[in-house]
Amino acid sequence: MTDASAQSNDPPMLWNGWGDPAAAKPLSPGIRSLLEQALGIEPTDVAAPSLEQVRLRPSALSPSDREGFAAILGAEHVAVADHDRLLRAGGKSTLDLLRRRDFGVQDAPDAVLLPGSDDEVAAVLRFCADRSIAVVPFGGGTSVVGGLDPTRGRFKAVVSLDLRRLDRLWWLDEVSWEAELGAGVSGPDAERLLGERGFSLGHFPQSFCFATIGGFAATRSSGQDSAGYGRFDDMVRGLRAITPAGTLDLGRAPASAAGPDLRQLLLGSEGTFGVITRVRVRVHPVPQTTRHEAWSFPDFATGADALRAVVQTGTGPTVLRLSDEAETGVNLATTESIGKQQVTGGCLAITVFEGTEAHVASRHQETRDLLTAMGGTSLGDAAAVAWEHGRFNAPYLRDSLLAAGALCETLETATTWSNVPLLKAAVTEALTTALADSGTPALVMCHISHVYPTGASLYFTVVAAQRGNPIEQWRAAKSAASEAMVRNGGTITHHHAVGADHRPWMRDEVGDLGVELLKSVKATLDPAGILNPGKLIP
Repeated sequence: MTDASAQSNDPPMLWNGWGDPAAAKPLSPGIRSLLEQALGIEPTDVAAPSLEQVRLRPSALSPSDREGFAAILGAEHVAVADHDRLLRAGGKSTLDLLRRRDFGVQDAPDAVLLPGSDDEVAAVLRFCADRSIAVVPFGGGTSVVGGLDPTRGRFKAVVSLDLRRLDRLWWLDEVSWEAELGAGVSGPDAERLLGERGFSLGHFPQSFCFATIGGFAATRSSGQDSAGYGRFDDMVRGLRAITPAGTLDLGRAPASAAGPDLRQLLLGSEGTFGVITRVRVRVHPVPQTTRHEAWSFPDFATGADALRAVVQTGTGPTVLRLSDEAETGVNLATTESIGKQQVTGGCLAITVFEGTEAHVASRHQETRDLLTAMGGTSLGDAAAVAWEHGRFNAPYLRDSLLAAGALCETLETATTWSNVPLLKAAVTEALTTALADSGTPALVMCHISHVYPTGASLYFTVVAAQRGNPIEQWRAAKSAASEAMVRNGGTITHHHAVGADHRPWMRDEVGDLGVELLKSVKATLDPAGILNPGKLIP
C-alpha cells in the first residue's frame, strides 16, 4: 500500500482557448487550402477581446459570505479576483469559446473556493445551503456541454468549488490492482503516481492532459483505450461523495447483490447530487509492449462490419477506431498532418494492442486475420503511430479555426450496430441542412472510437463558415443534430455528459418517470438545490 501526494506541473488552461498556450496549432497551408476550397473561407483573424479587455459581471458575494468562506478554508483559498473567476467561467465547448470572444459583460462565478479536505468540502456545502449560494464543482475545466456554466438561478450568488487540492494517491493495492485517488488528480498525474509503482489507469480521453479523476467519474468519461480497458465507469470500484445531506462511501467489494448499485447515482451525476472527492479505481501493470497497425477499408459500412466482428469475437485490441470517408480524406484521424493526403480513398482504421509480449502477439494476429477476412488492407504501423502521437492535439486546432472565421465543433452519440447506418446518415443530414440554412456549406466527418458487442459510438466533427451570430448558428445546428439522435435511436450523449446543452433532451432519454426519479434523488441529497443548478435534470 502506498500514500503519496501529486505535485502537478500541468500548465493552466487558457481562459479563451484550449490548454497550454505553448502547444497552439497555427493553420497549416493544407488546412487553409481546405477551408478556402471546401467552405469558401479566406482565413482572417476575427477580433476578440484581450484578457485586459474582458468585462465580468461584478461579484455578488457579500463581505460576510467571503469572511465565512475564509474561516472554513483560509483566506488564501478564497479568490474573488476577476482573473481567477474568469478561468472558471465555463468549459471549453465552441459556445464557451465564442462567448469568451464577446466584448460585452460576461458571466463568471462570484468566487473561487479551493478546499483541501473532505471536511472542508462538507463545511462549504453546509455554509452555502444556509446562505443560498449555488456551488459548481470544478475539476479540469474541460466540459464541452455547458456543465460548468456558473448558473446563479434563484440563488443570491454562485461559487466555483475547485477541487485541485484533492490531489493525493491515497493508496495502491498491488495485489488486488486497485487504487484510490483524490478527485483533483489530473490524468497525467494519475499516470505518473501509479507509474512510479509500475501501474497504469489507462484512461485517455482527448481531455486527458487537463481533466481530473473526479470529472471522469462525474461525467461517465470514455477514453480512447476503451476497447481494452473499458469506460471510466467500468473502472470505478468505489467512491466517496460529500452531499449537503451527508457523506456517501460506496462500493465495498468487486461485486455485490446488496440491492441497486448506488455508485451509479453518482457516476454521471455531474455535481448535481454531491461532490465526488475520492474514487477507487481498477488499475493494471504498465504494459510490457505495444503494437500499432493501421488499416484501410473500401467504405465505412465495410469497416464498421469489421469492427463489429472484432468486438463480438473478442480478439481484444486496446484501441479500435474507424474514420469515415470524409474524415479519412482530410486526414483528421492523424492530427499532426491534417490536410496532407496520406491514405488514398476508403476509410482509415486504427488498432493498438498493449500487454505482455505473448498476449499482444496472439491478440494482434487474431485481429489482423479477422480484419483481412472482412475486407481490410494493412497499412503498417505509421498511421496508427501518428494518430497516437497527435491524439490530444485536435482541440488546439479548433482554437485556430475559430479565430480564422470558421465554426468547428464535435458531438457524439451511440446506437446498436444494426442502426449505425441510419443514425449516421440522419445526424449528418441534420447538420448539413441546418448549416446550409445559415448560409454555409458544412464539412461533416465521423468516426467510431468506442465499441461494444451490441453497438458503437458515433463521433462527429463539423467545420463550416461563421455566419451572422455564430453562437445562434451553432445552437441551431446542434439542436437539429440532437433531435435527429433522439428520433433515430441514438443516445443524446455517449461520453460528453449532459450539462446544460443536452438537458432539453433528457426527458426523451429517460422518460417522465425517470426525470421524477432524478428529481427525488436530488431532493434527498441536496434539499436546498445548491449543487450545479441548471444541469442534467430537466
